[in-house]
Amino acid sequence: MPNNSYLYTFKYNHHYRDLCRLESTQIFGEEEKDNLLFSNIKVEPSISPFIKSRFDVILSARNYSELLKSVAQQNIHQEGFKAEYLVLEGDATGYRDRLAQLKDIGYRIEGEPDYYHPSVIYSICHYQDIWYFGILIKHNPDWQKHKDKPAKFSSSISINIAKTLVSIASRGDKNKQLLDACCGVGTVLLEACFSGFSMEGCDINWKACKKSKENLAYYNYTATVFRSDIKALNKKYDAAIIDLPYDLYTHSSDAISFKIIAAVANLAPRIIIVSISDIGPLIEDAGLKIVDSCLVEKRGNKKFTRRIWVCEKSFTLLSYL
Repeated sequence: MPNNSYLYTFKYNHHYRDLCRLESTQIFGEEEKDNLLFSNIKVEPSISPFIKSRFDVILSARNYSELLKSVAQQNIHQEGFKAEYLVLEGDATGYRDRLAQLKDIGYRIEGEPDYYHPSVIYSICHYQDIWYFGILIKHNPDWQKHKDKPAKFSSSISINIAKTLVSIASRGDKNKQLLDACCGVGTVLLEACFSGFSMEGCDINWKACKKSKENLAYYNYTATVFRSDIKALNKKYDAAIIDLPYDLYTHSSDAISFKIIAAVANLAPRIIIVSISDIGPLIEDAGLKIVDSCLVEKRGNKKFTRRIWVCEKSFTLLSYL
């Protein structure tokens, strides 16, 4: 039987398939399969737009009766609990059978249940002939409110991509100090704040900084936003995100992109870069090693493709001016 502490379930639109793969490998070191993944790495589901739940495994068994016996032996006392059946890929258990099994579990837990505001959700699931019992932690969808942020740019990345950039940069570690080097209206900052990450923002455009601060204040989030050329920052971070200018509201060129990337490389050893073109050679010239990458398509009147690069510092850049 699998000897893992956690089981994660995933759900995503097919346009985000490669982005989910990138996030999964960067956080867990492996790709999800069948919309699930067993791991000993613990992260909160809500740091990702794709992780829908985390199942904390308490025990497992080869057959259902053995599972029930083991649950009873736990002598669980919990007021306000709820029992749920987690349906996984390949589980053909019918609805009526699932309800009956939930009653079996409920009878083996001492305490009054609360179906609407549970103190804890106990869950069972069946995967590849193994039964599991554990605690279910669900994804908190409240971050979707960021779609209605008051200040916007038409070219801003989606909140799904923004949330994924934060989880990839941090690898799910909330102790990391993060930087959004070209923060724009604060789309990435909002997702970092919601999930409890420590992140600061920087942008040379005064209008962008103003809108970013407006958005943070609207949701009562607190984060420092510097109106500054990135070269002027004199701080160190564990990881940084660069959503490079698209030459729409802010002038951009390969030379400008190189200077931004090289400057950020002096601030953080791990950098996640978003671009609309292939800038692989430029990234390497800035002293970074490309660890992984993916393409994300934005559907609309015109197809708009973004490239996401996971980079790490390969050597110290002496000069980029």
